[in-house]
Amino acid sequence: MTDLSNFDPNDAGNPNNNIFGLPFSEDDARLVIIPIPWEVTVSFGAGTARSAEQIMRASLQVDLFDPEVVDGWKQGFFMKETDRKVLLKSDYLRKEAELYIDYISKGDIVANNQFMCKTLKEVNEGGYFLNNWVYHQTRELLEKGKLVALLGGDHSTPLGFMKAIGEKHGDFGIIQIDAHCDLREGYEGFVYSHASIMYNALKEVPQLQKLVQVGIRDYSEGEHEFIKQNSERVKTYFDADIRARQYEGESFRQVVDEIVSQLPQKVYISFDIDGLDPKLCPNTGTPVQGGFETEQVFYIFKKILQSGRQIIGFDLSEVSTSENYWDANVGARVLFKLCNLLVASNPV
Repeated sequence: MTDLSNFDPNDAGNPNNNIFGLPFSEDDARLVIIPIPWEVTVSFGAGTARSAEQIMRASLQVDLFDPEVVDGWKQGFFMKETDRKVLLKSDYLRKEAELYIDYISKGDIVANNQFMCKTLKEVNEGGYFLNNWVYHQTRELLEKGKLVALLGGDHSTPLGFMKAIGEKHGDFGIIQIDAHCDLREGYEGFVYSHASIMYNALKEVPQLQKLVQVGIRDYSEGEHEFIKQNSERVKTYFDADIRARQYEGESFRQVVDEIVSQLPQKVYISFDIDGLDPKLCPNTGTPVQGGFETEQVFYIFKKILQSGRQIIGFDLSEVSTSENYWDANVGARVLFKLCNLLVASNPV
């Protein structure tokens, strides 16, 4: 066990310690965060593959007192080091994907270009590699009895974790905070695109009973049709509809109570930072106007906890790097809240 007798949670964060300045080792920590340095298929802005390092630095400024989960940190939060081999693979394939995206954006036919066919094959093989890597990393920790969280990277990254969570916990639901549906099939030809994570989860994770999407405000006609055709497994709360209901007199609590009622007993949180108002995450890959304040999302999560449902894991994705660390600053505080909620939902 980690000796906390000489650790003062009111001091400035110690950069020689781990995430949030905490002195835990991986063995002693109850909750382990895995950074996923991957952004191969991003279709607009980049930077999220290296966000973990900035979040680590910003986390030293996060106060450890959470009045809703007092002393949650004492159970131990630990973030693993970024796997440099995965990062280098992402960097290489990202350059390949950029050439490919530029090629198809001009309307050129992939089948007519041998190099582009090879590029597409390599990028898709990279997606298989990452899913398998994440699956084995998370399964090993779950088998040790750890609570596990992922820190992206783009939103394609958690599929392997969702598979491991399903095997560990059985039937579960996902609450997705996002500006986008991520229900595209093989977006731009990439099977495991950041725009396809929920389509792939519904297809490849048999234990996934229900997907509840919240804050969606940018989506295709095909995704809208997919939602209508799969209404038993997918419930989407569009940003515009949430706002309209409030404009017409419903309280946010009434909307949130309905959202929570859609979820099964076990809940996995998939939090794409672009679900927030872009003033909070201006450098995220695909920002969209509208979105939530952090406290609105935290309120949703609190209501899930109060309902008696169990939060079984989470991912936080699409936090990007920036010169002033603003995105990482917000991301670090969101990460701390999610960590506290996860330990609170799984009492020792």
